[in-house]
Amino acid sequence: MPVMSMFAPTPLFRHAGITVAACLLIAAALTALGQGLWDVNLAYSLAIGLISWLSIDLLRLRWRESDDIPWPRGMRGMALVPLGIAAGLVLGNPLGSLYVQQFHPELSAAARPSLWLPFAITMATSIAMSWGFYVVGKSRHLQMQAEQARRQAAEARLGLLQAQLEPHMLFNTLANLRVLIASDAPRAEQMLDHLIAYLRATLAGSRSGTHSLASEFALLTDYLALMQIRMGDRLSYSLTLPAELAALPVPTLLLQPLVENSIRHGLEPQLAGGHIAVQAGMLDDSRLLLSVHDNGLGLPVVAGQLPSGSGFGLQQIRERLASRYGGAARFDLTADSAGGTRACIALPLKSQP
Repeated sequence: MPVMSMFAPTPLFRHAGITVAACLLIAAALTALGQGLWDVNLAYSLAIGLISWLSIDLLRLRWRESDDIPWPRGMRGMALVPLGIAAGLVLGNPLGSLYVQQFHPELSAAARPSLWLPFAITMATSIAMSWGFYVVGKSRHLQMQAEQARRQAAEARLGLLQAQLEPHMLFNTLANLRVLIASDAPRAEQMLDHLIAYLRATLAGSRSGTHSLASEFALLTDYLALMQIRMGDRLSYSLTLPAELAALPVPTLLLQPLVENSIRHGLEPQLAGGHIAVQAGMLDDSRLLLSVHDNGLGLPVVAGQLPSGSGFGLQQIRERLASRYGGAARFDLTADSAGGTRACIALPLKSQP
């Protein structure tokens, strides 16, 4: 791997800016304490400080064990700061002396600034800044690990959600197939076709984590077709997806728990069944609005709270949205004034980092 490919320009430039600011403060402090001229102090401070910083940062990047860990471990990590300070003093002092010779030749050697105070300040500042850079880098590393762990946990819970939803639907479907094979072979064949398409789409979606909104609606179409064959005239449905929104990426199985929840808790317990409407639209210029509305029994508890027995799937939706979009996504479950339940998901068009 080329050496330059290991360097991260943005942190280096940020550290350089912080180092220059620290050098300016050191020069101002030395001048205020009567330790020489402002420009002489600044020359020494910049020469020593920048060389110390550059030595520490370049050695840190060269010796780190991986891109994820910003500081080398063991003796190398402990030796970084002393080596950087030594390099700054050995190489920076001659540069400061050269500046004095060029711009202040009238200063005799005795009149030049004493080195013990700049040395002490340089050492203290280098140690403090290196510790600060290390703490910030470690904090970011831990945040990245925590975010990755949250995403992995969300995907694991998605797998658990699939494991919970699919057997329930699969066993019911197979039971209906067994009856239909003997009584209505064409309907049995139709149900089997939808089941194969549904399982194929579910398997593909579980591997990628996201898919297009069109794929999500296609999966819902197969799922609802299966449920309609099972429930007969007791279930009707409509899916509305504008063509301009079809290619937008969404998390897999985002809407199915809502549709499954509507059937299980809203329509199946109702003798007459009912209707489910799934719609996609734009809430504004930057947010996608997805809704699932049924005219079933409605929420058995206070509006806005989780229906009894359906908390698992709905909680997974909330956690997945929080993991992928942070606070930019919203999920609302409310009782409809005309009866039934309405679930709405608002997503930003761009995922959060």
